[in-house]
Amino acid sequence: MNRLEKIKESFKSANLYIRAFLQRQQWREALVFLFFVLLSFGFWVSLSLQQEYELTITIPVRYKNIPPDITFIHTPPDRVVARVKDKGSVLLNYSFGRTFSPIEINMRETSGHTGSLEVQTRDVEYDISKQLIGSTQLQTFEPSEIKVEYSQRAHKPVPVAFNGSILTQEGYALSGEITITPDIVEVFSNKEAIDTILTAQTVYTEIKNVTKPISRIIKLQASEGTAFEPEMVTITIPVEEFTEKSFEIPVRFIRVPSNLIIRAFPSMVKVNVHVPLSRYKDLTADEFAIEVDYGYLEENTTGVLSIDLTKKPEWASITTLQPDRIEFIFEQRRRDD
Repeated sequence: MNRLEKIKESFKSANLYIRAFLQRQQWREALVFLFFVLLSFGFWVSLSLQQEYELTITIPVRYKNIPPDITFIHTPPDRVVARVKDKGSVLLNYSFGRTFSPIEINMRETSGHTGSLEVQTRDVEYDISKQLIGSTQLQTFEPSEIKVEYSQRAHKPVPVAFNGSILTQEGYALSGEITITPDIVEVFSNKEAIDTILTAQTVYTEIKNVTKPISRIIKLQASEGTAFEPEMVTITIPVEEFTEKSFEIPVRFIRVPSNLIIRAFPSMVKVNVHVPLSRYKDLTADEFAIEVDYGYLEENTTGVLSIDLTKKPEWASITTLQPDRIEFIFEQRRRDD
């Protein structure tokens, strides 16, 4: 007997066992009993749902068009808790799947003022009632009225700073400075805190695998009680494919006394630079310099000096200096030099 035939025989045996079990007298009596239990439970539920009950519902409160130059003196309520009454079958609608639209409070006319805005009891009741089913009775709600106290904020302009990281693909790099539009925004806060706010930072943003210039609209990071106008800025990131270029740069000594000559070994340093393809032809050795101040040499007793570039384009990335150390000696200048 193969495997398939064994499986068929197993199903046949199981089917015969189940049929025999269901045909037993005790099992039939149990099914009848269970049927009447379920039927009784259904009648009980149906009768219960026709009776009246009370239910607590929560409706959110939303404040819109809040001017950036005002702040709430006290945290305003963000919800209204209401007690309603209706038949159980109706209240089920509120308990499962029904959402309530927020009560909206328009703060548009409060700009540049200090004071309070009140939503009267009848207005709150109307906003709740219009969302209830016709037969539902509104018993109570809390708070019965909404009072919002606010005061005017201090404000001043601050520069915007990008907060994040830019990761380019291999062979690509930033080809200039990141630009931010607008680069100055207005910050609003209380008078005690505003003096400590020196910049408006964007929310931390990580951008990966960049191969071309991109622009992103990014939100400014505001702490509690602080707001920026505008809230969003545009970040423009110049990215370009890079290549390598090399130059021989002379080592120059400055502020050397007239009676001295300083000789460097070697006197020329090879500078390897990563440069954007679009600027490859424009980049020349004149844009680089290695200058060493004589005052620094006076304190050097080893005759060996670490060097670095003292002039280079901001958009050029230096990869290596060969060598990065030189030797030097002093010579007295002859009168006929």
